[in-house]
Amino acid sequence: MNDSNFPLCSLLTYSKKLHLSTLGSPEATTTIELVQMDYTATQSGFRQRKLQPNMRQRNSSMDGSEGSQLFEDTSRAAPGTQAGYSSNQQAGPQAAGFPGQSILSDPMSNLAMAYGSSLASQGREMVDKNLDRFLPISKLKYYFAVDTVYVGKKLGLLVFPYMHENWEVSYQQDTPVAPRFDVNAPDLYIPSMSFITYVLVAGLALGTQNKFSPELLGVQASSALVWLIMEVLAVLLSLYLVTVNTDLTTIDLLAFSGYKYVGMIIGVVAGLMFGRPAYYLSLLWCCAAIFVFMIRTLRLKLLSEAAAEGRLVRGTRNQLRMYLTMSIAAAQPIFMYWLTYHLVR
Repeated sequence: MNDSNFPLCSLLTYSKKLHLSTLGSPEATTTIELVQMDYTATQSGFRQRKLQPNMRQRNSSMDGSEGSQLFEDTSRAAPGTQAGYSSNQQAGPQAAGFPGQSILSDPMSNLAMAYGSSLASQGREMVDKNLDRFLPISKLKYYFAVDTVYVGKKLGLLVFPYMHENWEVSYQQDTPVAPRFDVNAPDLYIPSMSFITYVLVAGLALGTQNKFSPELLGVQASSALVWLIMEVLAVLLSLYLVTVNTDLTTIDLLAFSGYKYVGMIIGVVAGLMFGRPAYYLSLLWCCAAIFVFMIRTLRLKLLSEAAAEGRLVRGTRNQLRMYLTMSIAAAQPIFMYWLTYHLVR
């Protein structure tokens, strides 16, 4: 093919351009690319080459007004245009802002947030104060400050309290001394260890009856714990109703209520070794001992000073306190029998 065909191809392409422009859409001319078919006599065949004047025409048309184009060719956008779009996209949220900025910049919102934080801090302080009142966790170290001598004396006092004379707790600068220095001070070591020992002895007793199972042992331990908690809650409610001003804390009541497990262990072990009569005799002795121990300990805490010293004090409130002390002491033998009678056959 000779070179004379090149003007004919250009003329045909240009006639297409004129034909499209006659449709009343001048914008359509910008989307048409004049293509010159360069037929060169090479061995690789024909090549297609775009005319450079047309590219300049497209660039000039893109620099014009945006309304002169039907469609925007984003695939051939210049690198500067893409960079500008990304920069605008990044700066858009910062310039437009978000609703939280207007809320945080509002003085009324800041005042409300400060007021809410102050209320939260006051509520936390109130909860800590009430929790320390009913369950002083920070003072638990005091109730475990024991030694071997104290444990031996305290166990002897729980089993044989009749000869003990001084039941007052010793103080040092308005602070009670540690249990290892005063046998009258309440502790949590003996109640906790006796509770665990009671559960183990109960498992042994159930094993001698061919009734042992982990589930039954768990029921035995949970029932004993539930009864202990119910007892302490009942005493706290009674103190609240009687309006007794006392320095007894919840841990003190928990310690005094847990001392009965010592007599329960003695009764069950005696029943397992010597039979049911030994169980009743040993349990009766331990019930009487815990009753005396509770009366002589709690009267210094619940009764008035004159009544605690043994003088007769008349008054409705003092009688209520005396009845409350007797009730707490009388409840100990009942729980001791209720939690152990089924363990000895």
